[in-house]
Amino acid sequence: MPDLSAFAITHKWPARHPDRIQLYSLPTPNGVKVSVALEELGLPYEPHLVSFDTNDQTSPEFLSLNPNNKIPAILDPDGPGGQPLALFESGAILLYLADKTGQLIPQDAAARYETIQWLMWQMGGVGPMFGQLGFFHKFAGKDFEDKRPLGRYVAESKRLLGVLNQRLAGRAWVMGEQYTIADIAIFPWVRNLVGFYGAGALVEFGQFTEVQRVLDAFVARPAVQRGLVIPARD
Repeated sequence: MPDLSAFAITHKWPARHPDRIQLYSLPTPNGVKVSVALEELGLPYEPHLVSFDTNDQTSPEFLSLNPNNKIPAILDPDGPGGQPLALFESGAILLYLADKTGQLIPQDAAARYETIQWLMWQMGGVGPMFGQLGFFHKFAGKDFEDKRPLGRYVAESKRLLGVLNQRLAGRAWVMGEQYTIADIAIFPWVRNLVGFYGAGALVEFGQFTEVQRVLDAFVARPAVQRGLVIPARD
């Protein structure tokens, strides 16, 4: 049985199953990327809720694994060379899990890099832009008198949705017939934009019919449905 006691994060979130991947997360768009991937891959894992309500993400134990104090993060007791691996950043974790299993990413080199390209597109564009739109539309930013920031993020979010809509035309998924980590990275954010943020009308989501089609296919997957609510909130 692996001994994870050297990792301070396990002192706050004890590993009941230290032979499994330890997931430290919250069911947000970034967090569920990893829980969905783990469910899709069928890898044994143990989820731990990192509660923002009690600032768990700034605790010394969490910072010992992720100094950037963001979820998700993982601790894999069976990392490269059979040694434990601690990893943060959702995109890096998705790529690691895909490489670990040889699934959810094409084996052809060119298609592999194209998948990574769309993963980076989500990390650098969709996540930050949709997140800022959510702040200025749903949260404290909605009270700002100056509406130029909101207008900026609405326009950029619509542009990104247009890019995605064009990409999906004639394709089942971002990479064609193969469902990949690119889809797992992108569609939790699309779902959040039109659902939790309530910004569908704002970005005129109805015009992005290809995005809607693939979003529906994504959320219909049993592994996605399970992953979207992991870790369970208290």
